This record gives sequence, structure tokens and C-alpha cells, in this order.
Amino acid sequence: MIAAHLPALQVVIPLMAAPLCVLLRRPVLAWALTLAVSWVVLAIAVALLLQVLETGPVTYPLGNWAAPWGIEYRVDLAGAFVLVIVAAIGAVVTPYARRSVEHEIPRDRIYLFYAMYLLCLTGLLGIAITGDAFNLFVFLEITSLSSYVLISLGSERRALTAAYRYLIMGTLGATFYLIGVAMMYMMTGTLNMADLATLMPAVADTRTILVALAFLTVGISLKLALFPLHLWLPNAYTYAPSVVTAFLAATGTKVAVYILIRIFFTIFGGVEVFRINLIGDVLMGLAILAMVSGSAVAIYQNNVKRMLAYSSVAQIGYMVLGISFATVTGLTGGIVHLFNHALIKCALFMALGCVFMRIGSVNIRDMAGLGRRMPVTMASFVVSGLSLIGVPLTVGFVSKWYLVQAALEKGWWPIAVLVLLSSLLAVIYIWRVVEVAYFRPAPEGGPAPAEAPLSMLVPMWLLTGASVYFGIDATRTLEVAGGAAAFLLRATP
Repeated sequence: MIAAHLPALQVVIPLMAAPLCVLLRRPVLAWALTLAVSWVVLAIAVALLLQVLETGPVTYPLGNWAAPWGIEYRVDLAGAFVLVIVAAIGAVVTPYARRSVEHEIPRDRIYLFYAMYLLCLTGLLGIAITGDAFNLFVFLEITSLSSYVLISLGSERRALTAAYRYLIMGTLGATFYLIGVAMMYMMTGTLNMADLATLMPAVADTRTILVALAFLTVGISLKLALFPLHLWLPNAYTYAPSVVTAFLAATGTKVAVYILIRIFFTIFGGVEVFRINLIGDVLMGLAILAMVSGSAVAIYQNNVKRMLAYSSVAQIGYMVLGISFATVTGLTGGIVHLFNHALIKCALFMALGCVFMRIGSVNIRDMAGLGRRMPVTMASFVVSGLSLIGVPLTVGFVSKWYLVQAALEKGWWPIAVLVLLSSLLAVIYIWRVVEVAYFRPAPEGGPAPAEAPLSMLVPMWLLTGASVYFGIDATRTLEVAGGAAAFLLRATP
């Protein structure tokens, strides 16, 4: 029965489709295959989430080799939620990609783009579904290697430099993670995450495990661009093709945050790592620095893609802050912000992709008068920008409200104030774009840019509408995120 093999199909289908894009070669055929695969993958992800909500965690031993001897796919509520986030973004970005890719990537490389896109999607889904620490490393490398290629396809030569810098930093992060996994294996003799969680309390006080935890934390912090390990991210987002920036900004760092959650609350879930060590305090300090510094630096950027890249550094800080609280409310806020920020940032970068297609620039000074000349695109940017700020009735407000609530529960009102102040910084850099687009006259002479194609506007507004809908009615997303947080914290109440 196919339903029993959904966890395997979630990864196998996009993995097998990637080389088919190379064989097809024709851009239209490669895009059509990618579109079909991305929506099939979304259907599988939704089916797995519904199954987990109904019957609890789903396990799938590959090749019928029982864990811990074989690799096991394990889907609990947190993993299923991330699967849906990644698959949904992939499914929405693909129809948007056709015209954007044709405009920004040479025709003879378009089929390679779709092959790498499917490989990246495979890796991200695999990270969310695997229950094996080393298998997670394999999927992490699939994601990273395909991301380097996707970024290097940017129209400027600086895209190659950005991809190379990301390669260096990503390789360091993967090496740190692998060293941490090797140390855990040396002490426990297993790579299965559930098995590691059972065996970890007996060896948690050893120096080897403490060093392993440090390596794992630093390695994944490099991957998720946690301040001050974020230096690869601004250039990667700025010089990558628009569709690549939209996809990676909505999925790549979110999945890396998920890995951090998995390490702390599954593998080390029975160790009460936040109470024994200073790791919670360190994470909280870095998260606050990311929130404030990321937003502050964003204010001074003239390239809007770079501005939103630094904004992502700040938003990652919010997610890590939720993790550092190690409470159900805080972790719920962090997990739901994975979903919320994916909607917001993907829509914002899609809007910039539309702008770039029509005026060939995403510099603020070149966007004068676009509010009147591209009203549909800029309206989406404004609505998504309000959500990024955290205005009530948008998804940004929901997750920030939970983070403030988590801080007040612990009596840490200064942190609640910092969350609010860092949100106000977002008002400044979003307003800079709004002011130029709506309150400055368009340059005289030359043809006025038309609206973006409908195939790009519809996916963009689908995400923009979702950021409002789930801001008004966040019942379902909070239910899933809260359930995942409660499940993960069961070992550390």
C-alpha cells in the first residue's frame, strides 16, 4: 500500500526527478516536471502531518532494517510541520520560477537550475524526516552543495564569490557537525536519534559529550547564520537569482533552526542541557544581539535584497530566542515563527523578483514611483512588510506575541522590551522602501514599467494572503506548533 511508504516517497520522488531534468534538458519540460513533483511532495507532506495528528509519530525503517541498526525515518509533529513548510514553499515558488528564471538565468543553464532546485528540496525534506544523525549530515550536504550551485547562477559575477564564501562557511559548519556526531557515536555506539536520547543521560557529564554538544551547536549555528556566524548570508541572498533567494530565505535557515531544536530537545532532551550548562544563556545573548544588530544594519542598506538579508539575521534571532527559553510558550513562539517568517520573507523576495524583472534593479533609489507603476507588486511588499514588523492581524504579530509572553512568564521583562524595540527598527527600513515607492516621483523619460506577469503575481499574493489569514486565525498553526513544543519538552518539563 502506497500510504505506508509515504515517508520514503517524500524524499525519493524529488531525488529521482532531479537527474530527469538533466535528461530532458528543455527548460519547459524541466519546469513542468519540477512543478508536478513539488505539488506531489506537498500532498505527501500534508498527508503525513494529518497522519501524525491522528495517530502520533510515524516511523519507517529503510530496507526493513530495524533501528538502530538501520536508518530510520521518523516523523513527529515538529518534523511534519517543517515538512509542510518546506514542501508548501517549494510548491508555491515553482510556478513563480518559470518567468523569473527565464529572465535571470541563461537558457542553456535553466535545466541545471531545476535539477539543483529539486536536489535542494530533497535535502531539506530529508533533514526534516530522518531519525538518524549521520543521515541528517548526508541530507545537509545535498542541500548545501545544490545551494552553492543555485547561488552561483546569479547574473552578476559577484554571485560566484558569494557562493564560494558560502561554500567555505558551509563546509566548516558541516565539519563541526560531523565531528560532534562522531564524538556522540564514540560514547554511545549509535547514530539513531531516539537511541541517542535514551543513552545520552548516562554519558552526559563526560567531557567528550560536552565537547560534542559544542561542536554540534557551532556547526549548525554556521548553517542557520546565527550572529556572529552570519557573514555568508547577506551576499548569498543579494547576488543569487531572485527565485533562489526567495526559496532559500524561506526554507534553508528554517530547516537549520529545526536541526538545532532536534539536537537540544530530542538527542539531549533527557539531559536538561539548558539547566546544567550556560548554553541557554549564550543562545539568548546571541539571539538578542542578532535581533538588534541585524535590524540596525538593515536600516543602512540601499540594496533591498541585502536589507532583507540582514532582516533575516534578526528574524533568526527571534527563533533562537524562543529555543533559549526552553519553555512550551517560548518554543511554540520559535516554531510558529519558522512558518510565519517563511511566508513573509518568501513573499517579500518574490516582490523584489518582480521589481528586478521590470526595472533591472532592487536599489531603493531606482524604485521611486513604483507604488503607482507596479501597484499589485508593491501592495504585496507593503502587506508583507507590515507582517515582518509584527503589526496585529498579521502572522508576525502572532509569533512575537508568544515570545513576549514567554519572556514575561519568566519575569524577564527587559527581554520583552527588546523584542518590541527590535520590531520597531523594522518599521524604519520597511518605511524607507515605502517612502520611495509611494511618495517620490517616478523618473521622467523612458518607458514606465508594467506589472509583473500573472504567473509571478499569483504565487506572491498567495503567500501574502496567507500571512494575513494565519495572522487573523492562527488556531491551526499554533495548535501544531504548541503540540510539537509540548512533545519536544516532555523530557524537560
